[in-house]
Amino acid sequence: MATHVQLDSRPPAPDPYSLLPQVPLFTLESTDVTDGGTMPDAHVASGGNTSPALVWSGFPDGTRSFVVSCFDPDAPTPAGFWHWTLADVPVSETKLPAGAGAPDGSGLPERAFHVRNDGGGLGYTGAAPPPGDRPHRYVFAVHALDVDSLADTAGLGPDATPTAVAFNALFHTLARATLTVTYQAEG
Repeated sequence: MATHVQLDSRPPAPDPYSLLPQVPLFTLESTDVTDGGTMPDAHVASGGNTSPALVWSGFPDGTRSFVVSCFDPDAPTPAGFWHWTLADVPVSETKLPAGAGAPDGSGLPERAFHVRNDGGGLGYTGAAPPPGDRPHRYVFAVHALDVDSLADTAGLGPDATPTAVAFNALFHTLARATLTVTYQAEG
């Protein structure tokens, strides 16, 4: 006998970064998505599947590189869903254009690399919550790190998991900036 699980009856997941040690905050903005707004179709899997433009400022002195990510804490898994993880962004780069998350890496700063998202592909994969589920939050984050490279410091490369990048970045994070949008697929 098949059992139907009502996905939208689950309690909301906490803010994933509230569970980590607190660090200073800096500013993350976008011309494509608005903090607290709804994810435009250009950035969802069934639409353009394009990573939004991001720009950040106000990170602390001593920052030597950045990790950029997009995480859905509301995915129907115990561990959420990583939509994008980009490591080793040089400190000289404080913005990414729309489409920087392309799987071929053509929009990335020199030295930066994607790791596989939880869908198994490289680069950004857009919002795709189960149809009829409650709105999901997509947390774009930029982490200011005290090392030049997680590849050099922790031996991470494109075959690392998003969780391995997040875990290693935690020990080098000086500050964090987040921008959260929501998306709900009609059921």
